[in-house]
This record gives sequence, structure tokens and C-alpha cells, in this order.
Amino acid sequence: MSAVSIAQPVVGVLALQGDVREHLVALAECDVLARPVRRPEELAEVDGLVLPGGESTTMSRLLDTFELLEPLRARLKDGLPAYGSCAGMILLADRAIDARADQHQLCALDVVVRRNAFGRQVDSFEAVLDLAGVEDGPVHAVFIRAPWVESVGDNVEVLARVPESPIAGEAAGRIVAVRQGPVLATAFHPELTGDARVHRLFVETVRAA
Repeated sequence: MSAVSIAQPVVGVLALQGDVREHLVALAECDVLARPVRRPEELAEVDGLVLPGGESTTMSRLLDTFELLEPLRARLKDGLPAYGSCAGMILLADRAIDARADQHQLCALDVVVRRNAFGRQVDSFEAVLDLAGVEDGPVHAVFIRAPWVESVGDNVEVLARVPESPIAGEAAGRIVAVRQGPVLATAFHPELTGDARVHRLFVETVRAA
């Protein structure tokens, strides 16, 4: 790793589909070099990778089309720090309920997620969450046809759940943020709120790695 990347990590955003620009903007506030990643050679140059919100089936297919699927799996297996929001969480999971049979999973998180868990009840959902590891108060979370985590393995840390309240309905208590080693995932979209604290939490992981 070069002296430049030690001082200022290079963090990529998977730029095949979804909220790419919004993540690049948020990362730019975190003292890193933020770059879009579309090719294997670009993936090889990053110190961490964000998998954005979008449509997980489409992103899965494009990973194959752009010959990124196996290189990304290999880098994740080798310990590449990664952060997935919404669709990114689905792709990072070991298994996704209600996903298409041909959807690829990156198997970087020992979790089972339910795809479009919120979307089947309400198309969008907002909540104020206490998010472990994030300072200066709760996080305003925006969910858009979002997943939630059905179950986690022994090595997975639960960072946030939807608060128990009458208006939360079936979503109350559901797991919506997790971490396993250098891999972080949220069911919500911090890139849409102007609050870069979740990205800073991820950047801390990149620097530690």
C-alpha cells in the first residue's frame, strides 16, 4: 500500500446501479479518496468498498456482466472492508429470502435477510435509530423498499433495530444494521440524509484494516 493510501484511504463505490453519486458525496466528507468502481482493475486499487442502495437483482446480474463477481468475492474473503446499504446489504448476506433463484450472494455476512421486507407493507419507512458505534445522538434512517435481517450468526454484531412502537407494526424490533469484522451493512440509506456518520464509521474500519 502506498504512502498516499495510508494517509488517505481509497474507498470505492460499486458503480453499476443505484445511489452511487450520493455515496461518493458522503465519502468525500470523510477524508478519503472516493472512486467509482466498474472494472476488476479498479476494484484491485481500493482499500474499502461501498455497495449502494438500488435493485439487488440488477446489481447481481451486472456484477457477472462486468466480471466483478468472483474478484469481489475473493477480495471480501481476504478481508476487504465493505459497507452495504439496502440492496448492498442483500448482496453481502449469505442468504436472501424472496430473492430470485439466480441472484448471486457475496456471502460476506453470516446473516439471512428478507428482501423488500418493508416495501411489501409500505413503500417507504422512516425511523430514528440508536446505532451502536455512532456518536452524537440517534440516526435518522430512511427505508425504501428495504430489507431487514431475519437472523444472524454468532459472529455478527447487531448495531440497530427498529424501535418498538405502535406505529412500527411488524417492523418493530427488526434488525436493520449489522457488522461482522470489517463488513458493515444497513437496511436504510444514510447517503440520502446528509448525515455522514455511518460513512465515517465505515471509514474507521477501513483505516483500522
